This record gives sequence, C-alpha cells and structure tokens, in this order.
Amino acid sequence: MTDNRKIAMTGGIGVGKSYICSLLKIRGIHVYDCDAAAKRLIAQNEDLQTKLNILLGIDIFINGIFNKQALTQFLLESDANRIAVNNIIHPAVAEDFMRSGYNWLESAILFDSGFNKRISFDKIICVTAPNEVRISRIMQRDNISRDNALEWINKQLPQDEILSMSDFEIVNDGIVDIEEQLDRILLIIK
Repeated sequence: MTDNRKIAMTGGIGVGKSYICSLLKIRGIHVYDCDAAAKRLIAQNEDLQTKLNILLGIDIFINGIFNKQALTQFLLESDANRIAVNNIIHPAVAEDFMRSGYNWLESAILFDSGFNKRISFDKIICVTAPNEVRISRIMQRDNISRDNALEWINKQLPQDEILSMSDFEIVNDGIVDIEEQLDRILLIIK
C-alpha cells in the first residue's frame, strides 16, 4: 500500500498477531511492532528509564541489562501500576510510530493503552483465537504455567470487546484459512 492510511492490527496475547505480520511482510507490507519498539525505547531512552526507575522505586537496569521480570511483576500487581507504566511508555511509542514512516502498526493492547486515541487509524484488524489455543501458545512461547497464561489473558480487554471496536476479524484458530482471510481484507482496504 502506497497511501498514508494508518492501519492497526490488534488482538489479545497469544492470538498469533506476529504470524499475521510475517504474512503481511511477504506481501510487501511492513508492520511497526509496538512491543519491540517499547523494548528498544526503554533500552535507549534515558528519560523513559528515569521515569520508570522513579515509578518502580528501583533501578530497572542491572549492570545495563533491562530487568524485565521486575517490570512484569510491577505490572501484574495492580491496574494502577499498569496504567502508570502505560502512561510513561505508550506516548513515547506512539510518537516513535508517527516518525517511523510505517503505515501499519501491531499492538496487543491498542484499546487498553489508548493507542487508538493517540493515533487516528483508518482501519483496525482484530486477530482472534479460541482461549484454549491462546493459552497453549502462550505457555509454549513463554514457558509459563497455564495459570500464568490465563493471568495475562485476563489482564487484557476481553476478545469480544476488542473485536466489537475493530473493522475486520482474522480468525487464527489453526482451522480457518488465514491467507484467504488476509487477502480478502487487503483487497477491501485497497
């Protein structure tokens, strides 16, 4: 796509957004990865590091290495903690996206984080998958227990709510043809 329309891809943890993004890349569409950008910005942006250190009350860098476990624990402790961290990181990521030259963005927490209010998207695609499929993917990918995978799922907006705010759905259940769904959506968007 050569126009300047902004397209967002979202869906809860474990639905397979990264896989869909890899299919888009094969089609010549590069997608801005919010998770990767947040990690890069945290590692490189001293202002973000300072704000996070103040918020957490500890240095989240140990010998220059980001202490993801400390941040994850802080995020899971309360909704207030999650909101406070989001209010530091997400404005920086949104600003970085707008400077990036990308038209497509992928974010698991597009609505949770308020990204949809920071950036005006022309179309939003929601990737969905049954909860059992999501749990299995998360457990395998992150090498965590079923309870921990469920905890992550439950920290995000319900899948039905995300879908209700989106323009398109891609079902990634391992049964329905993903390529066909994706190509149909791309045809409509063009």
